[in-house]
Amino acid sequence: QVQLVESGGGLVQPGGSLRLSCAASKSIFSINAMGWYRQAPGKQREMVANMTSGDSTNYADPVKGRFTNSRDNAKNTVYLKMNSLKPEDKAVYYCYADNAEGRLYRRYWGQGTQVTVSS
Repeated sequence: QVQLVESGGGLVQPGGSLRLSCAASKSIFSINAMGWYRQAPGKQREMVANMTSGDSTNYADPVKGRFTNSRDNAKNTVYLKMNSLKPEDKAVYYCYADNAEGRLYRRYWGQGTQVTVSS
């Protein structure tokens, strides 16, 4: 099993920056993929960034060039640095981890952290 604890959300003005953190309860070396989704009020959850074990990251088109996913293996933590934030980035952000369990992968989710972009 994997427990994920997120932090770093908050209120920021348009154009500002935030960094979200997602700390895993096990070595992220052994996790197949980690990344971030977000869910805005009244909308479906959507992928923001997906980082595979090979450190390759895919980003959703709305955040390309503004958001950067990174990892600190020593801290078992992944980060989402969000720059040039826009009001439409307001959402609850969730990190996830795809953990190999036997022959299958099981997805675990963090508790979510609120990001609000407003002047």
